[in-house]
Amino acid sequence: MPVESISMRKLKEILRLKYQGKLSNRKIANSLSISPSTVSTYVNRAKLIGIDDWPLPERWDDLKLSQHFLQTKISPRTAIPLPVLSVFYHQLKQKGVTKQLLWQEYIERNTDNHYSYPQLCRIYKEWLSRQQPSMRQVHQYGEKLFIDYCGPTIPLVNPDTGELRGAQVCVAVMGGSNYTFAEATLSQKLEDWIMSHARAFTFFGAVPDIIVPDNLRSGTSRACKYDPDLNPSYQQLAAHYNVAIIPARPLKPKDKAKAENGVLIVERWIMAVLRHEVFYTLTQLNQRISELLRRLNTKPFQKLPGDRTSQFLTHELPAMRPLPLLDYEYTFIKKVKVNIDYHIDMHKHYYSVPYGLLKKQIEAHVSDKLVKLYYRNQLVAQHIRSDRIGGYSTKIEHMPKAHQEYAQWNPERLKQWANKLGAYVLQWVEYQLASKAHPQQSYKVCLGLLNLNKIYPKKRLNNACQRALDTGGFRLQNIKVILKNNLDKAVDDPDQDDLLAEIKHENVRGQDYYH
Repeated sequence: MPVESISMRKLKEILRLKYQGKLSNRKIANSLSISPSTVSTYVNRAKLIGIDDWPLPERWDDLKLSQHFLQTKISPRTAIPLPVLSVFYHQLKQKGVTKQLLWQEYIERNTDNHYSYPQLCRIYKEWLSRQQPSMRQVHQYGEKLFIDYCGPTIPLVNPDTGELRGAQVCVAVMGGSNYTFAEATLSQKLEDWIMSHARAFTFFGAVPDIIVPDNLRSGTSRACKYDPDLNPSYQQLAAHYNVAIIPARPLKPKDKAKAENGVLIVERWIMAVLRHEVFYTLTQLNQRISELLRRLNTKPFQKLPGDRTSQFLTHELPAMRPLPLLDYEYTFIKKVKVNIDYHIDMHKHYYSVPYGLLKKQIEAHVSDKLVKLYYRNQLVAQHIRSDRIGGYSTKIEHMPKAHQEYAQWNPERLKQWANKLGAYVLQWVEYQLASKAHPQQSYKVCLGLLNLNKIYPKKRLNNACQRALDTGGFRLQNIKVILKNNLDKAVDDPDQDDLLAEIKHENVRGQDYYH
C-alpha cells in the first residue's frame, strides 16, 4: 500500500504531537486526517535518522527534512499489499463468491508478500464495521475539549444611540466532566474565536490533549468532511498549547454532540435568565455570565453523583496538562506577495524584506507588537508593528546598495548641508523637498545639486540657485546650464543679465514661461 503524501507542515505536526504531545499514532492520525500507518511510517523513519525529541535541533531545517522524509521513496516492502476492500464487498454479493476464493486470488497476485486468510478476514471485518459506525460516545478524562458558539445572541445597547448589537456566546465543554466555560464576544471572527480558546484554558487552569471545534469557517481554511484545513493562526494556537485539533465533520452530529449539548444548557440556564436584563458593555455582560456559570457548574447532576465542578476537580483536572509558562499572544497569519519596492502591505502599512525576495510569496505573522516575515518557513525580517496608515518600516540592510546610499539621508540633513553652501541653495533644496508627495523622491536631485560643490565654489553655486529661483529654474539641468555659461556671475554683475536671453537650451525656458 503506497504511503500517503503529506506536506511539510503536517510532517512537523506529526513529530510535534509524537515527541512533545506524547500522543499515540492513532490520535495523531485522527488529528491530522491521515492514516495511522502513514504516521507510523514517518515516526519510524524519524527514529532511524536520530530524531526522537521536540523541538527539532537547528540543523534539521526544512530542506534537510524534505530530503529525508518527503523526497525519499518508501520501499514497497514496508507495507503488505492490501486488496481494495470495497471491491471485496461488492464481489461477495455475487452468488458463489466466498472470502476464501477472493483470498486465494489475492495471494496469487502477491505470492511473496500477503496477509494470511485469518488476517484478511479480520481486516475486512474491521473495515466493514467502520462503514456505518453507531456507538455511544465515551470520553476519557482530560482528553477532549468541545467548543462551539450558541445560535442566539445577547443584545448590547449603545448608550449614546440606543443601537443594538448582538454579542456572540462561545461555549467550551470538557468531555469527561461536562465542566463548562462560556463568554461573550463581539463576533465570531478568527481573533475572537482563538482568544476564546486561550481564555477557556485559563479558566480551566490546564490543557486537554485534543480540541474538537465545530467545522467553523473561522477555524478552518477549507471545510471538508474528511480533511478540513486548519487556519494557520489556529495551528499556531495548537502548537503553543501543545494540543491536537480534530474538527467535527459536517453532517456527523455525534462528533459534536457534547458541544451541542453544552450549548443547549448554556442557552437554557444562562442566556434565558439574562433575557430581561440590559447590558451596555461586553465587560458588564461577561461578569453576569461568569456569575451564572458558577451556578451552572455547581448544579447537582440528576442521575450521577456530584456536579460539574466536583467531577472536574476530582477526575478531569488531574488528567490534564499544565498551562505553558508563557502567555499566548494572538498572531494573525497571512500569505502576501513582496512588491517591487521590496515591501509588503500589511493593514496599509509597509514593511521591508531583503530585496532578493522581490515578487516572492511570504508568510506574515502579525502580533500586537511585532511583524515577523517568513519565506519557506525561515524568518527573513522582523519589525516593530506600526498602525500608521501609509507609513514605511524599512531596514537599510534590506535595500540594494544603490538605495542604501540615499537611505542615510533625511530632509533635515540635506537642508543643513545646503545651508552651509548658501541661503539660496537652501531655498532651492527646500522647494524640491516640498514639491513631492514624499520627500524621499527629491533626495536624488538634491544630492545632485549639492555635489556640484565638488566642481564649483559655493559662492557660484549659491548665485546659480538665486538666478534659478528668479527665473523659475527648478530642474537640476537649469542649474548646470547657468553654471556652464557663467550666468551666475550676472548676480554680481547686472550688466551680464541680458546674456540669459542669448542662451538656447531645451531645459532653460526663461522667466516668462512661469507667469
